[in-house]
Formats: sequence, C-alpha cells, structure tokens
Amino acid sequence: MGFPKLTPAFTAHVVIDAPSPVGSTKAAGLVHVPFIPGLGTFKSEPSYALQLDGQIEHGADYITVDPNGTRARLDVNSLVRDKATGAFVRVNYQGVIDLTSPAGKVLGGAADAKTTDFGDAFTSWQLQSGDEKLKALEDKVFVGAGRFILEQGKPVIVEYKISEVTV
Repeated sequence: MGFPKLTPAFTAHVVIDAPSPVGSTKAAGLVHVPFIPGLGTFKSEPSYALQLDGQIEHGADYITVDPNGTRARLDVNSLVRDKATGAFVRVNYQGVIDLTSPAGKVLGGAADAKTTDFGDAFTSWQLQSGDEKLKALEDKVFVGAGRFILEQGKPVIVEYKISEVTV
C-alpha cells in the first residue's frame, strides 16, 4: 500500500540526427545528438486527462558515457508545439541507457544495429507550459521507457512510452 502507480500519458517519437562529440575528439566525453526539427511527435494517450497532440519543434540530447562504457546518461531539452492551439510545452528529460544491450549498438552506429525492444532506456520527464490548458503538466511527475526504431533509409526514431506517476 502507498506504492505509486503509473498512468499511461504520452507517446513520443523523437527523430534524431547523427551524433557529434562536444570538443575536439570522442574522448571529450560529451556527445551532442540533435533532433530533426518538425519530424518528431509528442501525443497524449486517448484515455489521458490532458490532451496534447504536439510536434517537436527542436531539441537535443547531451549524452555522457560512464567511464566503464556500460551506461549512457541522457540530458535532453526540447520544445513541443500543440497542433490544435499553437501552445508550446518545454520538455526536459534525463535518463540512463544500458550500452551492453542492443541499444548500445544503435548509439554506437554498429552495422548490425536494429530496432530494439523497450527495457534498455529509462527516463524521468519534466514538462512546462504557460498555456492554461496545459499548465497542470508542471505539477506532475512522469517516467518513461524508450526504444530505438530503425528503418532502412530513414533517420533513427527514439520512441518513448511516458506515464504519470500517481497513487
């Protein structure tokens, strides 16, 4: 009793571009992964109380890899625009990815990388908006699980299933 429950809230499709090291070499320890503007989506689940059908306008992931190479730490900032109202939502999330899993092959650019299952990437999310309809998002706690979607000839998509933490 008293343990939190998860209420499905959003599905995000983040379309990413090629990563690049921040600094002069990969040894710099920080990698920038830009989002491809206008291609990603951020949508409420049909049963979720706050409805949002958004397009990801811009964003980037700043990844650091643990010294032993087994985990990647995510730090993401992005901006979503609600298609119906034009209202903006600032979306930030942090997370951890297991690089010893198939997700590590995707992030490493391995030739044999393929679409992954959920379970290798977990995130915590914060949302902010000045729009009255969406302002309540600021008072909620969200967590997510991610996977990578790879299709020949298309950019990589990171799909997140995001839930609100409730009791």
